[in-house]
Amino acid sequence: MEISQMIKRGGVINNVDANDIFEVYEQICPKMNLPDSVTAQQLYEGLCRREKVMSTAVGHGIALPHCRDIILKDDESQQVTVVYLKEPIDMNAPDGKKVSVLFVLLTSNSQTHLQTLSTLAGLFKNKRFVNLLKNHAGAEELASEAKGL
Repeated sequence: MEISQMIKRGGVINNVDANDIFEVYEQICPKMNLPDSVTAQQLYEGLCRREKVMSTAVGHGIALPHCRDIILKDDESQQVTVVYLKEPIDMNAPDGKKVSVLFVLLTSNSQTHLQTLSTLAGLFKNKRFVNLLKNHAGAEELASEAKGL
């Protein structure tokens, strides 16, 4: 599945106002476009469990939250939800920068998960894509730029 399709399916959640990552998860999980087989509570618990093991912040103000366990049953539900925070939060990123944007990954298998991480890493090196993030671009713009790369 292409990253552009995953971003379109996951969409964008804007202006999340929270003091820490667990508050972020509490706010965004009920707003996410989840399949019937996954509840917001299951997702919240899975994201929190993963975050307690190790921060999902990767640097440059970006985090890649995901569950340690596969929670999706089918490939068609896979998605990446882009979350813009109202104010950056400290997530113990390797570069020490506070996180302002999150890409919440929901995949149905480890191969797609790793492929999605790799694709996102490439996108984060693209100046146009990074500028879209700085301007809080919507899902269509982000997906369009991702598709063009």
